[in-house]
Amino acid sequence: MATTVYDVIIVGGGPAGLTAAVYTARKTLNVLLITRDIGGQALYSLDVENYMGYQFISGQDLMDRFSEQVEQYHVERTFAEVKTVAKEDDATLTVLTDKNEQHRARTVIVATGKKSRTLDAKGIETYVGRGVSYCATCDAPLFVDQDVVVIGGGNSAFTAAYELTSIARKVCLVNRGPWRADEIYREKIQDATNVEQIVGYELIEVKGNDVVTEAVFRNRADRSLKTLPVAGVFVEIGLIPNSDLVKDLVHLNEMNEIIVSSHCATNVPGVFAAGDVTTVPEKQIIVAAGEGAKAAISAYKYLLSGGEHIS
Repeated sequence: MATTVYDVIIVGGGPAGLTAAVYTARKTLNVLLITRDIGGQALYSLDVENYMGYQFISGQDLMDRFSEQVEQYHVERTFAEVKTVAKEDDATLTVLTDKNEQHRARTVIVATGKKSRTLDAKGIETYVGRGVSYCATCDAPLFVDQDVVVIGGGNSAFTAAYELTSIARKVCLVNRGPWRADEIYREKIQDATNVEQIVGYELIEVKGNDVVTEAVFRNRADRSLKTLPVAGVFVEIGLIPNSDLVKDLVHLNEMNEIIVSSHCATNVPGVFAAGDVTTVPEKQIIVAAGEGAKAAISAYKYLLSGGEHIS
């Protein structure tokens, strides 16, 4: 068992986690940042036009700036996936990683974000990386002048379709129900001549040889089938909170988001959470960054008070 007891362990390297790292380090706390990667879901944002200070910047570039700022401070980092966070005693928390490393801290800030929701369709997992993608920003360049389908009806689906309009030959946007995207996202593709919007169909199978060649859909009303000859299937149906690491420790809501107060405090003293993994509404980069700052300040005040619970 590691003998070091950190003031703060931050789990997650996205906007919330990196901001929390800067704020805690500036308070001269002993900080450990544990993350699988740097950037989180923000890396999948091709165009960021609403982060203050930048009229236009890519998600990758913005997260590079975040990371560079963290590097200006004394923040210890380790790249791993946290499996569990548990209470060791009234004053100490234990964090266990997938590398079987155990770290101890007086406070923990969970900023693990969300992950892409998957579909239960035949063949879909077989073709991940061979035509099936959960990241249009990452994989769109692989489908130049090819036909693709984007599945989903929210903002992420319309964003993916928009990114693909300038790359793919044809983009079919398919959703099982009504469109849910904000009007500003729908307007982005309304004049695109290579986009077809299809409502009322659900994906039931992905077919191919070495790579994807077809996507089979079923009409939810009359059960008829529609087969689209495509090279790419982009799944954009929402995100799931990465909250399993604390599911047996803190209170979650019905969507498995971590329930937090306005101070980013959970029901467990010393455990704070920030960003998309929490119940805070509006999953935006700027909101996550602000919540990371709040969580850091709350953790600092908790330590200053000698462990007085912040509600």
